[in-house]
Amino acid sequence: MQLPSAQTLQDRILYHLTHTQGRAPEHATTFDWRLAVSYTIRDLIVTPWMAAHRAAHAQGAKRVYYLSMEFLIGRILGDAIINLKLDSAMDEALQFLGLDKQEILNDEPDAALGNGGLGRLAACFMESLASLNVPAFGYGIRYEHGLFRQRFEAGQQVETPEDWLNQPHPWEFVRIDYSYTIGFKGHVEEIDGREVWHPGESVIARAYDTPVVGWGGEWANTLRLWGAHPTTLFDLHRFNAGDHAAAAEPEALARTLSRVLYPDDGTESGKELRLKQEFFLTSAALQDILRRFLGEYDDLDLLPSKVAIQLNDTHPAIAGPELIRLLMDEHGLDFAHARDLARGTLNYTNHTLLPEALERWSTWLMGRVLPRHMQIIQMIDDDHRKTTGRPERVAIVQHDQVHMGELAFVMAGKVNGVSALHTELVKSTVFADLHKLHPDRILNETNGVTPRRWLRMANPALAGLLDESIGTEWTANLDALRQLEPFAEDAAFLDRLRGAKRANKVWLSDGLLHDLGVSADPDAIFDVQVKRIHEYKRQLLNILEAIALWRRIHDDPNGDWTPRVKIFGGKAAPGYWLAKTVIHLINDVAATINKDPVTSKFLQIAYPPNYNVSMAEDLIPASDLSEQISTAGKEASGTGNMKFTMNGALTIGTLDGANVEIREQVGAENFFLFGLTADEVGGVLATPGHARAAIEANEDLKAALHMIAEGRFSGGRADPYFSLLDRTWNDDPFLVATDFGDYFATQRRVDSAFRDTRHWDRMAALNIARSGYFSSDRTIRGYMRDIWDVTPVTP
Repeated sequence: MQLPSAQTLQDRILYHLTHTQGRAPEHATTFDWRLAVSYTIRDLIVTPWMAAHRAAHAQGAKRVYYLSMEFLIGRILGDAIINLKLDSAMDEALQFLGLDKQEILNDEPDAALGNGGLGRLAACFMESLASLNVPAFGYGIRYEHGLFRQRFEAGQQVETPEDWLNQPHPWEFVRIDYSYTIGFKGHVEEIDGREVWHPGESVIARAYDTPVVGWGGEWANTLRLWGAHPTTLFDLHRFNAGDHAAAAEPEALARTLSRVLYPDDGTESGKELRLKQEFFLTSAALQDILRRFLGEYDDLDLLPSKVAIQLNDTHPAIAGPELIRLLMDEHGLDFAHARDLARGTLNYTNHTLLPEALERWSTWLMGRVLPRHMQIIQMIDDDHRKTTGRPERVAIVQHDQVHMGELAFVMAGKVNGVSALHTELVKSTVFADLHKLHPDRILNETNGVTPRRWLRMANPALAGLLDESIGTEWTANLDALRQLEPFAEDAAFLDRLRGAKRANKVWLSDGLLHDLGVSADPDAIFDVQVKRIHEYKRQLLNILEAIALWRRIHDDPNGDWTPRVKIFGGKAAPGYWLAKTVIHLINDVAATINKDPVTSKFLQIAYPPNYNVSMAEDLIPASDLSEQISTAGKEASGTGNMKFTMNGALTIGTLDGANVEIREQVGAENFFLFGLTADEVGGVLATPGHARAAIEANEDLKAALHMIAEGRFSGGRADPYFSLLDRTWNDDPFLVATDFGDYFATQRRVDSAFRDTRHWDRMAALNIARSGYFSSDRTIRGYMRDIWDVTPVTP
């Protein structure tokens, strides 16, 4: 596309400031300027966006539809500027207007549309689809309050609503004409030999479109988010009768559906809300897909050749029954025909090996909320049993529960894992029986991340060094980073690489860490673990190592210690009390260690609240050490591990998820490996007393646990951590105790390696040079070839 000049950008910004914001420059706030800049950039995206739609239609292209409960897109403005290749021109325009670019970018709130890796992966995929000219729609929910805003009170997590939509959202276009009725409950009756569903409740799903522009600005796709609106806005009769609360019930029902991501499902009402949300997203998306398809073609048999639908985890697994329902009840197909079309269209990505994370709904709840779908699920289950002769343990419906993982598998043409190890474990564990019945259905597509946001935008210091050293090709073809390998032996390059890293560390020290009251030495190891707080991700292992290290330093303050700043980030689900206890412990330990005058110059701990995409963009480029320490066999892939690697952080990790492939790519000598393998985990778990034996055998671990039990970090009170201690001593299902000794010893190897600056820098350079495999462009090309059977479209 033709790039506008700095003068043109300046003129357009001033135009939008006056005519869109209604502000004179002398009275404009940062907010006004940010919206003016955003509308200027949005104008430039709309042209390729419209052209992409026209090209896909004109060429009869097959489209990809990505259904996900999360799209953790972060801030949009900076990413769009980068992808349009306007960073230099925009810098010049804003400088001429007397504006601070970073202040403008930081004014944009993060879109509260996700939680962790699942949602960030979806965002990377949308960007790569656009960068590769693949016609695609992402479908999600327009959450008013997202997951939650996290803050700490006395070290404990407190959840408050996100407020990102309390101000205008300049990137979205409201599509009132694309609205669909979504029904719930009611009853099913047979009329003229056909089943007819009469919903007892309904809401309207309204489309809110955000264009997603690819690298170079040639192509843009659509992220379509559904907002829930009432079918009846207001019951005036009830209101006039004095029943004011009941008069607003339709609106309350609708707004509840698109308020919060992952409402707590510890209650029956919470379970019902989550199921309704998942159906709301899925039904709206499928109705929209069929509308678009039938606007171009009049033969439903063409559906699999023109439509590829990807289900991101089990949340949209109701898509199988819903697509069959639409094809049968709305378009008159018989079950077998509808089943075949649905299976030719739907594909399912599995993201977990944890049985509790594969959703299950009681047949009572499913039958009450979605009675027609419960009938169709039974039909799918019976049909699968008859056609495969499978054992009953493989049933979709068993023990009065609907198993959504099995439903997604049975209704999918292809099922993929997200790392090589994970895919093999999917075949041998969670879907072992189904894999035997359908041996060609499961395949692997290792995750990736977009280098545009996670290197070029997040780390301009490193990106600039790469451009000067090997050119700019790496931005669109990350494999080009291999050209960097000879520079790992170049002392001048390594000095500049260290300088870029140190500049990022100074930025973090002077900003985020200083605001937390943490005095961080930029020459210390910045040791970072940022991810959802969960037992299997083992933040507990990390903080126990910190306690043990603190104790050793305290006992020998004149020792040759390598200064270290440990940084944690992440949220725990509101109902996950044990994860929230780990958060409390980290904050209590940090409060004690950070103020210790004996050890503070060697060890500091920081836990900034409300970890999100924007915080990650500050933390990852400043990191020296990436903590990827999950129990082997539990993490599907990870994507944070990839972001750290391409930004030159070295990994300390287990052989779990994509760590296996990262280690293969960067070289075992450039990776700090510790811990049990996935094959060894089962044997240890089957050993009675394994936790207690491991603790008794390791004085560092035993002393750390005793210090917690004595209340050393909690004002002399041990009761906040009794349950956590009991679980660690007597159960330890994620083998924190067993892996602790190897982890602690490996961390001391990290200390030693970091002191050899030239060797460390060389390892960092090789991590960057060999990270090209982990581009989401490579992942999307795999989906295009192996699953979707789609090709790029010429704009």
